Amino acid sequence: MSALLIAAEKHVFNLLNTELDTIYVYHNLAHTQRVVEKINELIENLEIDKSDSENLQIAAWFHDTGFVKGTENHEAESVKIATAFLESNKVTKKRIEAISNLILATKMGFEPTNDLEKIIIDADCAHLASKNFFDYTSLLRKEWELLGVKTQTNAEWIAGNIKFFTQHHRYYTEYALKNWTKSKGKNLAKLLKSQKKTKADNKKFKQKKEALDIKKNKSDVPERGVETMFRVALRNHITLSDIADTKANILLSVNAIIVSLALSNLLPKLDNPSNTHLFVPTIIFIVFTVASIILSILATRPNVTEGKFTREDVANKKVNLLFFGNFHQMELEDFEWGISEMMTDRDYLYGSLTKDLYFLGLVLNRKYKILRLTYTVFMIGIIASVIAFAISFSYQGMPI
Repeated sequence: MSALLIAAEKHVFNLLNTELDTIYVYHNLAHTQRVVEKINELIENLEIDKSDSENLQIAAWFHDTGFVKGTENHEAESVKIATAFLESNKVTKKRIEAISNLILATKMGFEPTNDLEKIIIDADCAHLASKNFFDYTSLLRKEWELLGVKTQTNAEWIAGNIKFFTQHHRYYTEYALKNWTKSKGKNLAKLLKSQKKTKADNKKFKQKKEALDIKKNKSDVPERGVETMFRVALRNHITLSDIADTKANILLSVNAIIVSLALSNLLPKLDNPSNTHLFVPTIIFIVFTVASIILSILATRPNVTEGKFTREDVANKKVNLLFFGNFHQMELEDFEWGISEMMTDRDYLYGSLTKDLYFLGLVLNRKYKILRLTYTVFMIGIIASVIAFAISFSYQGMPI
């Protein structure tokens, strides 16, 4: 082995080990070493002179080094890397050009014009006849997925490989044709068998899916996930409504007690001329307290609905039978008929649940808006009353 070839091997080994991204699980040092090995096998079995043999070996070492710069135009990048190395080793321009042409011959779809190009093309595709072909091709598939180049189903991947075997690839050298064609054919047969099995599996899966879809469409019971969603959402809305009512009742009770105390203890004292300074603060106090009571009542005050529906309303899906306000004045027979109609119509059932959820939300919105206003009025009333009493007592020169 010449010093130049040893230097080339060492240079590529270091380059791919240190600069090649680990995402390249196929086009890496292991692949390059396999191609060099196949180049040597072809050289040993074909009549190639020493100079051409070395050019082939150097080209094989450098043919995929361009991947350190990325996948796009990696052959041209490989030529640049090889040229820089060869020039630094005082190789002639003519020889550099010959090696560069061999590297460019490894580009997909290239048609060889001489025996050396045929040799390097056959070596680069020798894995098609390898016993480990399926291991190598799975690495290539993974590399494409990691790079975002292409993501395929098993059926698409197998079909693509079969197309490449049968329409795009052939061996050119006499040695490859004699020794690798048979193994390549075995791998193609395995691909065809896998394709047949995949089609059968896909057919079974499709039939099973269709059967499940038919069974699902025939079922009158809502899907568990949808049913759970409605149940949880409605329960949450009802819980929030209970919380709002409780808060309103607390405010109502507190303000009622305050008014009672004010009427029994504070108002009688206003008859005394010495307590006239308490008149305005007391009025402010009572007004805000009464306002809080009124708002608390409004927050919990129910709406009265008609409570009737017609068969035409049910037929047109205009009435929500899940809300008591729409049926509380109906006869039992008519209500049972309406419920039966709704249960047999999946869209009507889901629509009623959706409407029920929506209108509960509207009620909650109204309650919480009034409740927020009630708390605000109560807070302002307490503050204003305290300030008014403080000013009143201060005006009279009495201790607070």
